[in-house]
Amino acid sequence: MLPDGERRSAHDAAVFNLREKRDQAGRAEPDFERLREHARALKAHALDHLDLLLERFEENASRAGAVVHWAEDAPALNRIVHQLLESRGARRVVKSKSMLTEECGLNPYLESRGVEVVDTDLGERIVQLASEPPSHIIMPAIHRSREDIGALFHRELDVPPGETDPVRLTEAARRHLRSCFLGADAAITGANFAVAESGTLVVVTNEGNADLGMSLPGLHVACLGLEKLIPGLADLAVLLRLLARSATGQPISVYTSLVNGPRPGAELHIVLVDNGRTRLLADERHRRALGCIRCGACLNTCPVYRRAGGHAYGFAIPGPIGLVLAPALGGTEEQRGLPLASTLCGSCTAVCPVKIDLHEQLISWRASDVPRGLRERLLSRFAAACLSSPALYALAGLALRAAWPVLSRRWPGNPAGPWLASRELPTHPGASFRARWRDRVRGAGP
Repeated sequence: MLPDGERRSAHDAAVFNLREKRDQAGRAEPDFERLREHARALKAHALDHLDLLLERFEENASRAGAVVHWAEDAPALNRIVHQLLESRGARRVVKSKSMLTEECGLNPYLESRGVEVVDTDLGERIVQLASEPPSHIIMPAIHRSREDIGALFHRELDVPPGETDPVRLTEAARRHLRSCFLGADAAITGANFAVAESGTLVVVTNEGNADLGMSLPGLHVACLGLEKLIPGLADLAVLLRLLARSATGQPISVYTSLVNGPRPGAELHIVLVDNGRTRLLADERHRRALGCIRCGACLNTCPVYRRAGGHAYGFAIPGPIGLVLAPALGGTEEQRGLPLASTLCGSCTAVCPVKIDLHEQLISWRASDVPRGLRERLLSRFAAACLSSPALYALAGLALRAAWPVLSRRWPGNPAGPWLASRELPTHPGASFRARWRDRVRGAGP
């Protein structure tokens, strides 16, 4: 959870700036809404025919020289990748950003077996050096300030103390990462899309790190979820026009690479990962979440994410799309309860490039599958009673304001204790909204 004050404000502003750039890019693209509708239909078609697309992709990728593996779950993915590395004596790996490998815990699995994994996306490398998970899908270190990164690079990369200039910090990271690329035995990447008609992997970055990783070592292992499949290259054009605009407001990302088989003398292994995706595909209420193209637009507009930060979710994918995916893909009871962490304002649904009805799906998860303890069930019933009775609502508000000074202190048995463990209760305004509104109408209040 981000602390109150300057850091939370900076995170809020930085993330919402991405939302504003997305809106500007959308207004500049006359076909933006038509593209969104096209993309929604395209992904729905792909999910409806996923079995056929997977078979076709495997056939065409194999014909192009790649070796396709299938992983039922996270342990299977980790085991397959490790066996590939071990059998070829690969001890040092460069990896480009992949939320799937974060979801499956690939880095700690390999590192526990003596394989050095270097994340090469700049943001990913920053959080890796800080021993943190990413806090955003496309901006993994957006929660860290320049001063934080300067201090981290001073400790880990020997930059001069007090360095905060972004250009010089980036140059230091580039020198460090280049030596990692040149010494790597293998490369691991994700993929943004996989084209069934040609067996092609599509990798999109702004830094070119994935391209360099795929070009230098002799072994390239690509890990991707089953939902990345799309029918053809014509469909790819639609999704690429939406991806960067929705993520950062760019017309297109700096690097878009199409990989069709291994380069001469090298190996390409593709691991297609299920890890709960077929279970989600069979769920008619929530299968649309598999249409996500991981642009992060829903994070950038979410009022909860902007103030809480990605680490508060405890799941590899934060934000509204993470709340929807966590009950199906997450393993813990706490992750299955994440749909409760939303205001249901619907802003995420409004910006989704493939029109996933995120807030409606959160409501659906809440209604059926979210685990609740006795306290949550009683609180929900009490809230429902208050919200359906104006008199009871006013009485509950009066009681809560009277009890606020006691609730805001830390003491054993305080029902607000879990909240106070990581934050402070704000000062209440002293009167109900209705009373303050009446005073304002009379000209007696702010």
